[in-house]
Amino acid sequence: MTSQVGRHDVLQWIQDIAKKRLTVANTVSEFKYAKCRVRQLKGPNHFPSLDENFEEKTHETILKSDNKMGVLYWMIRDQRVQALKFKVPLHVCFCLVPKFQAETLRHYTFMVEGLKEVEKECRELCIPFHITSVANNSSPTNQSVKTGIKRKLPESVNNCCYADTVAQSVLSLIQNVNISCIVTDFFPLREPTAWIKQLAELLPENIPFCQVDAHNVVPVWHASDHLEYAARTIRPKLHQKANNLMTEFPPLTKHPYCHQSSLSPIDWNYWTSTFSVDSSVKPIDWAIPGTSGGLTTLHTFIYEKLSKYADCRNDPTKNCLSDLSPWFHYGQIAPQRAIMEVKLWRHKYKDSVDAFVEEAFIRRELSDNFCYYNPKYDSIEGAWKWAQDTLAQHAHDKRNPSYSEEIMIAAETKDDLWNAAQRQLVRSGKLHGFLRMYWAKKILEWHGSGPSAALKLALYLNDRYALDGSDPNGFVGVMWSICGVHDQGWAERPVFGKIRCMTYKGCLGKFSVPTFVARYPK
Repeated sequence: MTSQVGRHDVLQWIQDIAKKRLTVANTVSEFKYAKCRVRQLKGPNHFPSLDENFEEKTHETILKSDNKMGVLYWMIRDQRVQALKFKVPLHVCFCLVPKFQAETLRHYTFMVEGLKEVEKECRELCIPFHITSVANNSSPTNQSVKTGIKRKLPESVNNCCYADTVAQSVLSLIQNVNISCIVTDFFPLREPTAWIKQLAELLPENIPFCQVDAHNVVPVWHASDHLEYAARTIRPKLHQKANNLMTEFPPLTKHPYCHQSSLSPIDWNYWTSTFSVDSSVKPIDWAIPGTSGGLTTLHTFIYEKLSKYADCRNDPTKNCLSDLSPWFHYGQIAPQRAIMEVKLWRHKYKDSVDAFVEEAFIRRELSDNFCYYNPKYDSIEGAWKWAQDTLAQHAHDKRNPSYSEEIMIAAETKDDLWNAAQRQLVRSGKLHGFLRMYWAKKILEWHGSGPSAALKLALYLNDRYALDGSDPNGFVGVMWSICGVHDQGWAERPVFGKIRCMTYKGCLGKFSVPTFVARYPK
């Protein structure tokens, strides 16, 4: 869809957002951050001083010091430049990990193009940006992930989280650039959790290691201390705690405590040549990677789609969704930024704004809660007991029709709507939110090997083709569809048991199925 708003207007809007950040503080050192966003993982809860008079030192004295202690921000989930208030050299690093972050060329291209923008912004802010990788150091002694199920379809794929080699890679950088404090992102999935845990075990006791949840509006550990049952149980907590947290971001200003010699450019050609990906899943052209691309998409949503979002968001033939999930997933734009900008229009589009906030805030942070407090977030065993029981009782019900995985992957079923949805996923890297539910539920209905195999296939396809795959929101979306997570029991029926059912006939009553099908021909 060609934007009706001029490029100049978009750039001016983005510049206005940057100006808003200056209204809360002139520099990041003046900004009062929310301490509930930070938790200590290891070491003392203060930055180790160069000496007793450290705070009185000028930045010239610090830079000339032989002890060039610095802070490392280990970027994992939020791939955008964020402000850190330390009067010492600041470094940023990102570790490339095979399979988890980008198993296909589609994901790798989106991720790396975003990281290139991060490097450029870091350089402008006088912050050294480093890339490390475990691609050439994947020792077979790495720890395997034992909880949940294997999400990858081929049985030959080793579900290894590379905890040892990721931690060793980051530790080597810490030693090379003389880091005395580490800050990292929060990411509830088991692989990054294992990386962070392993690094904490390797670090000496005198180095502070902190974790910051800047991805969620309300940090997951602050929102709730337990696994929430449904949106209705976490919604009031999130709204109440967001009152003090839904604030403007601090300004991004040039970091004064930097050694110019550390600002060497990244050789992206080298890293691309050493990082193995499946090139059969091609990049897409509708989504421009990086923070600027994410903000442009947000601008388009607000000015061209928001007015009809409440009424048309469940109609796959209408182009009214935000399409922001890829940028949310890679942390290239903060959900909080999107929510704040959208809420400015509540006086005009109340229902649409409230619906967007429910999806981007409540449902998204409920997903993080589920994956954080439930180690079996991608398994039937992670579902509520009523759902486990009903799925087990109907696991061997006759499927009519029943399709092989090969037929479903190739979109060759006799359901033209499902086939079109599968083609949309494979070709465009996205699947309309309403159709994702229908798509996953049909896999449960058709898979002759039962619910566990259906769940495994749905997660595999979502992770492999969707730009926002391997994300808590994606896991929970599939778990809701197949396992009834965050839902309730419904009238019992064959195959589904008490899991909510969606039908082709029901879709015919909601939108023009032929119109959608025509967009994704065989």
